[in-house]
Amino acid sequence: MTATLFSAINILIKPAESVGNSLTSQEEALLSALQANRRCLLQHLDSDPGFAEIQRLRDEVISESVWFCSELDNDHIWAYVQECLLLLLALTRHLSLELDLFKQTPQPVNRVCTPESAPPLPPDVLSVSQQKTLTTALQFVISLGVCPYLAPGVGVPLGCRSAFGAVVDKLIQNGTNKTLGQQRLLTIINVLLKMTELSSLATVVFTRHLGDLMAALCQLGYQPPKKEKETSEEGKELSADQRNRCRENLKNLLGKVYQPIVIKELLILQGPKSVPVGSSGSSVAQGCTPAWLRRLCGQLLSERLMQPHGVQAVVRAILEGTGADSDWRKCDGVAKILVTCPQQSISTDSYYKQVCPQILDMLHFKDKLTAQRFQRVATTALLVLVQEKSTFAQQYLLAPMFAPLHRCITPSDPGLSQDAVEEWELTQCVDDLFKVCVVGNQPSAPLLTALQEVLSVIFTLFCFTKQNVSHLRGPCQEIMLWYLSQCEQAASLSALRELSGLKQHAHQVAPGFHFCPGSDGGVKLRSRDSCSDEDDALYEKLSGEQWRLECLNELLTQLKESDLPGDFLLDLLQDLTSWAAEADEGDHQDLSEMSLLEVEQSILSRTERQAQRLALLQVLAVMVECLPHTLLLRKPTQVVDFILSLLQRACVGLSDEPSSRCENPVESQTLSMGMGLVATLLSVPQVSSEDYHYMSHLLSPLDTLSKLHPEVFIQELASNLKAVIATHGAYKPDDLSTAHSSLKSDTVQTKQTSKTTNKTSTTSSTHSSSSHAKVPLKQPATSENVSMKPLSDLILEACDPDVPTKAFALRGLTQLVQRRDPETILAHDKILVLFLENLEHEDSFVYLSAIQGLAALADFFPQRILERLLQDFQAGPSLSTSNKHRSLETRLKVGEVLMRATRAMGELTPHLSRPLLGVFLQSTKDPDHSVRASSLSNLGELCERLDYALGPLTQELSTCLTALIKTEKEAEVRRAAVHVIARVLKGLSDKTTQVLADVLLDLYRALKWVVRSDPDSVTVLHAQIALEELDDVMRKFIFPEQKLEKKIVILP
Repeated sequence: MTATLFSAINILIKPAESVGNSLTSQEEALLSALQANRRCLLQHLDSDPGFAEIQRLRDEVISESVWFCSELDNDHIWAYVQECLLLLLALTRHLSLELDLFKQTPQPVNRVCTPESAPPLPPDVLSVSQQKTLTTALQFVISLGVCPYLAPGVGVPLGCRSAFGAVVDKLIQNGTNKTLGQQRLLTIINVLLKMTELSSLATVVFTRHLGDLMAALCQLGYQPPKKEKETSEEGKELSADQRNRCRENLKNLLGKVYQPIVIKELLILQGPKSVPVGSSGSSVAQGCTPAWLRRLCGQLLSERLMQPHGVQAVVRAILEGTGADSDWRKCDGVAKILVTCPQQSISTDSYYKQVCPQILDMLHFKDKLTAQRFQRVATTALLVLVQEKSTFAQQYLLAPMFAPLHRCITPSDPGLSQDAVEEWELTQCVDDLFKVCVVGNQPSAPLLTALQEVLSVIFTLFCFTKQNVSHLRGPCQEIMLWYLSQCEQAASLSALRELSGLKQHAHQVAPGFHFCPGSDGGVKLRSRDSCSDEDDALYEKLSGEQWRLECLNELLTQLKESDLPGDFLLDLLQDLTSWAAEADEGDHQDLSEMSLLEVEQSILSRTERQAQRLALLQVLAVMVECLPHTLLLRKPTQVVDFILSLLQRACVGLSDEPSSRCENPVESQTLSMGMGLVATLLSVPQVSSEDYHYMSHLLSPLDTLSKLHPEVFIQELASNLKAVIATHGAYKPDDLSTAHSSLKSDTVQTKQTSKTTNKTSTTSSTHSSSSHAKVPLKQPATSENVSMKPLSDLILEACDPDVPTKAFALRGLTQLVQRRDPETILAHDKILVLFLENLEHEDSFVYLSAIQGLAALADFFPQRILERLLQDFQAGPSLSTSNKHRSLETRLKVGEVLMRATRAMGELTPHLSRPLLGVFLQSTKDPDHSVRASSLSNLGELCERLDYALGPLTQELSTCLTALIKTEKEAEVRRAAVHVIARVLKGLSDKTTQVLADVLLDLYRALKWVVRSDPDSVTVLHAQIALEELDDVMRKFIFPEQKLEKKIVILP
């Protein structure tokens, strides 16, 4: 029956047969074809017995359709459309009945259902050819029955769709009766909506003609009433009930269709606000969208936007189909649409309250292609909102985005859960900040202020990730660098003071909580266990402060193109100068005239100031040690400011009596160096007027030094420098070059003094370390705590998939082996297999721990372990679980184990060297050049320790090395071969002429050949080093040291 229905539809839509020359136009030919197809269908229905059932369905549809009219002799187009509608309704009725019967019919019990068997197809599933036939019939219905009755500007004009559409457009303009346009349009829309009740037919209707359906419903439900003259010309208007029904149908239609498609069709219906200049009058009449339709589409679009997931639907509608490289202007345009509050919204607050959370959700897409476009839109929208609507942005965007970091400052309730902030929350928060701040890169005052409040938490998180393996390290570092480079200099310096501990900050991680590793490579905030030991608490505090300073200086190292590190150093030096002046003033306080309370307060304040000074000196010491001078003093102005702070500190205390001054040779040398540096700046051939103007800041301290400094040389030099700066170089004394040259000698003296000072401080620190053993400057090694666990626990943790847990367990097993633990020695076979399995791990933290463990086992069981390692090195991994595709990497790791084992053999090296030498020499012929190079490296390590035991193997060794040097194609292997010779010569030293007597000439010629002929510069360098070793050996042999010794001979 379904096939017969489609045969009838196919008769109605079949192409026209060839017609005679009497037809003068395409429109007449199309009209003739429509009439002929309709007549042919009616003949089949009347005469063909196979169409009897279709005739019955058609009669039933006609009896229920009040819109059907049989007397349409003059309106051939509508008569054709009527037949299409009747067949479509008949098809819908038939498929609905068949589908109901299919659902009511139970499946056969004896039917065998397997996972591979497909379920039975429902009867409303259409084939490809049937879908094509149905699509063509719908095109005729839309073109001949919907488009003619749409108002100008409503929907896409038929003539703009295709060339055939232009022909149909001319036909319907001449042959369509528009007196019943609204009623006919309503009839067709009702038929199409009836068809959409079946999912299979709805798919065809919505994918092809959703826009036409929406345009017709908009016109029928919302077009303003027309005037009486227009109503009489175009026919009867719809009743209020019919218009309300159309509005309800439009609402239901927009609610059940995929929202991005609905939004796209609404944008097409809304059309441009104006027609391009130069358009013809007809195009203006047809192309300009009516005002009522524009308002309606705007209202419907606002409703789509404000519903749940409406923002994503709008973005998908505009950007879907543009590919991964979508235009950034289009993304920014969508973002500005989202930021603008529509007029139809109840209130601005309610709009942003509903839209802003959806904007944040767009930052969390996992799909890379989708995420790139959505994150661009979300980032731009957020930044525009922060700049233009800062109040709403702070409430609905920044506050939720920064919420996990704020909870690190003030946890909700420590007693409810041990994890105050989950790992996924911190990860999502840091990723969002990275996308908005670093990728968006549009700094604004509200964003910088919000980031400044949590900067200390981000820095603490960064310091923690520096101690562990975490994917949050890079984003945290980039966020902090972005903040320091984008905010003003005063804010940046204040932030650096807070991060270095020189300034108290209220927004820090809450006491009693600390960061700990998460299971997915992230970080979570957890409550801290209370520490009962005061010494441990003090150690933890001091080591934490030291580590924060090191991390801060690493951040400053990344600011290579910024003046911030130098400005921060100068700011600290200025504080140092001011504190020196305060200390000088404080020394003159008379405590005899104070009360006990005042004395106590004075002592406490002095203690606090001393603590601040120590912290300042610690920060300065770490900065000077970690940061290069090219980063600290990038500009000449910074150099001048540095000298100014140095001179100002030198002027402190010069007004005191000479008897009360404390002579300090280090300060005197530092002052000499500073003034020599000024002389160096002034000795440049061309000093600009701007430089002289900036150096004028040095006039005041130079004048003070020239008058009050006790040393005459400093006074004269300061006076001369002041004269040169004041006259802008017009006056230059002869001794200015002498001061410039004295800078070098002062530098040498300063280095010698610092060495002496370092020795003294080292000695004193050695004595003080016995009384303060629990306050070191480095962080503790947690492996001692790991090794205290039982052996069974360590073995289980070594099988854990978590990388840090596995690595620490392997190191704990290594320590047990090194301590000769009896239980560990008994289970050495299991531990050996465990180490070999982890040797194939991809993470360096794991396989390096396994290498260390195997080396420790080889030291305890040398013969047994070395035999297994040599087998794996020569033939590949022998475990059944080994990955054969990674055999080369595993062999190279085993070679590293053998090299470490060789170093640990000590005096047993000659006894255990035979199997090692055999395998290493054989492996020099391995097909892979990496294995050959590794074998030669191990061979050099072994031969260096053999001494006289190398004698019987010299011929074999010489032949192998000289052949590799002259015939090997890989440069790495040739380098290793030459390096073996250098290691042998270095290891034998004075015994070279005795052990290598037979092959020494061959080795010398091979080295000379490398120097002359080898194209690789590194190989030549290794050969030159080996020749220098040989030269030293031969010089000692030919010219031995003269020793004055007395011989006493006892005569018989």
